[in-house]
Amino acid sequence: MVQLEVFDPAMCCSTGVCGPSVEPALATFAADLDWLAAQGVSVRRYNLGQEPGAFAGEESVQALLHEQGEAALPAVLVDGAVQSTGRYPTRDELVSWASSPASQPVSPEMIAELAAIGAAVGSNCEPCFKHHYDKARKLGLTKGELVIAVRTAQAVKDTPATKMLELAAKFLAVDPADLRAAPTPNANTPTAAGADTGCCGSNEASTAETTGPVVVASDEPCCG
Repeated sequence: MVQLEVFDPAMCCSTGVCGPSVEPALATFAADLDWLAAQGVSVRRYNLGQEPGAFAGEESVQALLHEQGEAALPAVLVDGAVQSTGRYPTRDELVSWASSPASQPVSPEMIAELAAIGAAVGSNCEPCFKHHYDKARKLGLTKGELVIAVRTAQAVKDTPATKMLELAAKFLAVDPADLRAAPTPNANTPTAAGADTGCCGSNEASTAETTGPVVVASDEPCCG
């Protein structure tokens, strides 16, 4: 089992929520450690003010304190090796230090969320992306893994559009760049009376002219 140890500076509480105001960095880090422990990582945390013996018994931490003083704290060790000093690392960093392909297999739920992230990008669905991004992070997927999913989905989405534009340009004997949408005129650009003003070249009816039912957008994610 991977062992992760955190050597904190002297403080009254490591959770970040025991004082008159919440310390966001401490609260986030404490939550990340709890999540990591739930994944099977052995997590130990020591406070310099309350457990000086733990600091005295770890040679690498003693060396850090000798060289940098308390500025070296917090120090994070994984299986005895120093990974960071003087700051609280992110969850992505903790996962990369404490994980290995054998100890952190990709679950079916993770695969499903990666697929959902790609589908959200492909369909331009903002609520879907936000919903599945939150689920993916809770499952332990890292920022780097999600970047790859988004980049891949965007490439798949862009390729057929680019090919279609190239085909049209070939038949029309023009440069593909000439077929791209012209920039939207700004407020100071004069337009002819009755000219199309919609994003795709059609007039948008005003609210006063709308006779059909009004659809109100829901806050609920479109895919649950």
